[in-house]
Amino acid sequence: MVRIKSNVYAHKRKKRVLKEAKGQFGNRSKRYKEAIKSLIASRQYAYFDRKKKKGDYRSLWIVRLNAACREAGISYSRFISGLKKANIALDRKVLADLAVTQPEVFNQLIEQTKTESPKAAAKKAAKKA
Repeated sequence: MVRIKSNVYAHKRKKRVLKEAKGQFGNRSKRYKEAIKSLIASRQYAYFDRKKKKGDYRSLWIVRLNAACREAGISYSRFISGLKKANIALDRKVLADLAVTQPEVFNQLIEQTKTESPKAAAKKAAKKA
């Protein structure tokens, strides 16, 4: 049986790994073993951070909504509660976009939710009694 040398393939593999580790600090970009360890870690971070990014965006939308609600004189929690009671099914992404790009539409939503808030319901009950 003929002996097959793997030099060409080993060299290609090492070149590919070192090229991918380019830009990393110190020996991580120059030594093969260090580069492999570094790439494994970076791929794990990339995987987890793709999941984490979704939560980061959600918290950004909530911060924006809270600021817009406070300007209109209502708390974020009352706003979301009022939306649910009014059967308005808009997610936080769309609501935050409305608050930034179309404040007049957002203010109309706030007015609708204010009528559905618990305090407003208590006032209505007091007037009837």
